[in-house]
Amino acid sequence: MEKNLLNSPQPEVNVIDSLFAEMVLDNALLNFRKEKIHEKIDQSLRNRNKSEFLRYTEELKNIS
Repeated sequence: MEKNLLNSPQPEVNVIDSLFAEMVLDNALLNFRKEKIHEKIDQSLRNRNKSEFLRYTEELKNIS
């Protein structure tokens, strides 16, 4: 009896799709976090707050 390949489960593809989706989500979250830190750095510069500036730039270096 011939097996219908179109209807058979393809776990390899599902795993690859899951990994790709996870990578996309991780990248989006990282970009969002970087954007928020950039905003805090800009605000610390506007407020002339050196300690906040140093803290946020260090945080940005650690996640980059």
